[in-house]
This record gives sequence, C-alpha cells and structure tokens, in this order.
Amino acid sequence: MSTSDTKKPITVNGDRLWKSLMELAKIGKTAKDGVCRLALTDLDKQGRDLVTSWAKEAGMSITIDKIGNVFMRRKGKNDALPPIMCGSHIDTQPTGGKFDGNYGVLAGIEVVRTLNDHGIETDAPIEVAFWTNEEGSRFVPVMMGSGVFCGAFTLEHAYEAKDTEGKTVKEELARIGYIGDEEPGKHPVGAYFEAHIEQGPVLEDANKTIGVVRGVLGLRWYDCVVSGMEAHAGPTPMALRKDALQVATRIMQEVPAIANRRPPHGRGTVGFVQIHPNSRNVIPGQVKFSIDLRNIDDENLDAMDAEIKAFIEKTSKESGLPIELKQVSYFKPCQFEKGCVEAVEKATKMFDYSHMDAVSGAGHDAVYVARLAPAGMVFIPCKDGISHNEIEDAKPEHITAGCNVLLHAMVERANRAS
Repeated sequence: MSTSDTKKPITVNGDRLWKSLMELAKIGKTAKDGVCRLALTDLDKQGRDLVTSWAKEAGMSITIDKIGNVFMRRKGKNDALPPIMCGSHIDTQPTGGKFDGNYGVLAGIEVVRTLNDHGIETDAPIEVAFWTNEEGSRFVPVMMGSGVFCGAFTLEHAYEAKDTEGKTVKEELARIGYIGDEEPGKHPVGAYFEAHIEQGPVLEDANKTIGVVRGVLGLRWYDCVVSGMEAHAGPTPMALRKDALQVATRIMQEVPAIANRRPPHGRGTVGFVQIHPNSRNVIPGQVKFSIDLRNIDDENLDAMDAEIKAFIEKTSKESGLPIELKQVSYFKPCQFEKGCVEAVEKATKMFDYSHMDAVSGAGHDAVYVARLAPAGMVFIPCKDGISHNEIEDAKPEHITAGCNVLLHAMVERANRAS
C-alpha cells in the first residue's frame, strides 16, 4: 500500500484494539485492576493461546522457536522476502498493568486485521512476535527470549534459569507446550518495530501524542562497598570515627551530580542501600549500595563511568577508608536505524499527530533485535508516567494513534523491501 493511493490514509479500528487489550487483561487480572501474568505460568499459557487464536482468525501462520518466542505471519506478495516485524511481550510484572508489552503485540494484530479489512497486500510479509520472559520477574535474565534470539546469551543458559521454586525455564516451556522446533535467531527479520507506552512522564508533560524513539539509553550498574569501623556512637569523637555511611553518602550525592553534568539524557540513581550493623547507636561499619548510570551514547556513558571511578578513588584517599566498586551489568546504548526512525516520523506527520523525538530509559526487546536487523520504536504517553504498576493507564485515543503510526511505518517498509 502506498499512502498516495488514497486521499486519506487508512486507520486502524481503535475500538477493536481496545477491546482486545481489555480481553487479554482479564487473564491474570488483579484486585486493583492490574495484571499478574508471569512468564511460563498457566496464565501465560492462557494469554499465549488467546493471542495466537486471534492471529489464526486473522489468517496468520504460527512459528515457535526453542525459547518459546512466537512469530505470527501474514503472507506478502513476495513471501521469500524477510518479514517486516513488530512485537513486544505479554508476560507482566507481579503487579503489572494492561499495556506494558501487551500493547505492542496487540497493536501488531490490529495492523494485520486492518490490512485484511481493506484487502491490502504488502510486498514483504508482515509478522507479529511476542518474546519470552521480557520482564524477568520469574526468571533471570530479563529480555530472555529476544536475548537468546540475538545471541546475547545461549539457549542452554536460558534453559537452566530457575524460579524461586527451583523450576527451570526448559521444564516450564515444555509444561505449557511452547517449546518450538526453530533455532533461535534463524528466523529472518527485514525490519522490526515496537509500539510501547513510554513508561515515563516526558510525553505527557510535553503534551505530545507520539514519541519518535531515536534510541535506548545504555546503562552501567555497579555495587559499591564502603568499609569503615563500627564503634559506639557516644564515646567516639567525630574526628576519630571511621564512619562508612558518611563517606558513602558523599558518593551517593555524586551519582546524580554526574548525571546532571551530562544532559539531556544523563541518568544517575542509587536505589538500594544496606547498612551494617544498622543500629541506632552504632557508627556504621559498612555500607553497600547500588549505582545506576545511563546515557544515550558510549561517549557520555564512558565519561560518566570514568567520573564515578575517579571520584571514588579520590574519596577513598581523603577518608582513608577502602571503597570497592564492581560493575555488575552493562547494556550498550542502542541507536535505532535511520530508515526505521524516518518511517515512524513520516507516519506520524501523515496524521498530523503532535510528536517529539524520544529516547527510552528502559530496556525493550527492540534493543536486542536491533543487533540483527533495522529497528525502531513508537512511544505513546501513559498516565502520570506510571508503569510496572497495577494503575498503569493510557488513553484510547493515544492507543489508536500509536497503532496508526505502526501500521503505516510497517507498510511503508514492507512495500520498499522488494
């Protein structure tokens, strides 16, 4: 389909999409009207079965790989071309909402339904994917299905992951009937798009309908341990103390300061703190805390890494206390492919939606898929920027708008694939 074929661009059925979202949200519905549908549980199976049944009703074929990633395919005029794919995930946090992940999958189903309604054939096939265990709530690592797909870690490593009850990913995939035959990563992808609620407050604050996502922040996570000496809070003079907490708080304050020196996409957070012995009248002898640094490109993220290391070295020398810093996780910044970003922007302007450039501070399956194929994302606002929460919410008109953008971005890409 070319948008010049009609005077007015075709639009999705927003009511139908909303109804599908609400129907899926019934599976694992919580008391606060959220969703708890953890990966590879019986509820996840019910959700998978429902979504694949909708795909089959829309005339799509189903392929499942060995990590349980599901690919739902609508044929193209040239079915030998690699498919233009969209997707996300349908597993949730324990206190999750209706839209995180689910929107991206069901928006893809609605794209196919709309193409069917209008009798439109695309040159390349259209596929909708949902990836296994994106949330990482039940099994670690997060973004497991797409991670195995792109080779970030092995299938064997993922299979061996256990939940709190000792059940493995492989056992649970087999139990719910979602171990497929296809080798992960062998499934072709011509380009990949992911529609998602922003999970942050920027779009709502700017009163914009669409975020044209340019990339995803890279991150470095560290554990930091400051070691001092426990002593009685009364008899020990201030000048003779080895107070681990007072030294740790200097570092904690430097973390956001480093982020503020690298705007607009610098992020710095201390979210976890353990104090020993954590007693009212004992000078803290050891403090362990997390450091989370993020930015949009390697240059800035590497500079932030160097700054926190230099500050810790300086602080250790000044205080006389040993300070250990260990990096425990690293995700490389992701810049989405120019052509996919432009396709999203073009579709947004087609409808004259208010929009802005956006970056994602959270990880998404698109980050891993982008290692293998051109990728892009579409953001819509969510109420108060709240996500990973039962009160997560989005406006129906924004849900529809994001899906309209997804539709035309995918069709534009599918029809130039030949």
